[in-house]
Amino acid sequence: MKYLSTSALAKAVGVHPNTVRRYAERGIIPPVKRNPANGYRRFTEFHLDCLRLACQVYGNQFTGKGIYQSGQQVVATAVSQNLGGALELAYNHLILVKSERAQADVAASLMERWAKGVPADATSQPLRIGQVAQLLGVSIDVVRSWDRNGLIDVPRDPHNGYRRYGAAEISRLRVIRMLSRAGYSLSAILRMMIQLDSGDTTNLRHTLDTPHPDDDIYTAADRWLSTLATEEERAHTIITIIEEMIQKRT
Repeated sequence: MKYLSTSALAKAVGVHPNTVRRYAERGIIPPVKRNPANGYRRFTEFHLDCLRLACQVYGNQFTGKGIYQSGQQVVATAVSQNLGGALELAYNHLILVKSERAQADVAASLMERWAKGVPADATSQPLRIGQVAQLLGVSIDVVRSWDRNGLIDVPRDPHNGYRRYGAAEISRLRVIRMLSRAGYSLSAILRMMIQLDSGDTTNLRHTLDTPHPDDDIYTAADRWLSTLATEEERAHTIITIIEEMIQKRT
């Protein structure tokens, strides 16, 4: 059997040797035997395939608990040498990613229609914050957080100073809630809302998906549509890798 060194395995996949060592220590790739003469790790082609698979899951930005755990389960099942089970899980993983991507796309479509003037609510009388929270199925703290973060500016009753949420405000909150539940970050939503409030309704989907150039640090949710598109490509690659692993054993 031909063995690979740590550095050779890392080079084959395009990662740092320390990544290989870390994955081995954490059990992300199969246990590794050592050369009795010099103590060096002796990796096999199966290790290489498992590392290629693991890099599709662990080597990218955190994409949310559901997708991440699904990918982890695929890798763990393949590492246990249950390749048929891993392939089935890989297809389920693809379904999950496609579902998340469709949800994000639909939420962006609602946002675009609302931005063009199509109302998202028809509330006839102004509501107070508790009533709005109940209507939207969120907590009062969430509504207040959206206000504090600049996502909405709610007019106040001149007589008592309470915020008054009319149809326009509730429509906006519905869009914010749907975008948030679809995975977009508050930073992404705020970025889009600032552009919209300036009177610019062009390319809002692009703005929602594109951090500012001076944003030194941003998360996957700050560019959610692009992240999910990449994640779908990774899901297809995961399936291909497992199918190749199965072929080698048949």
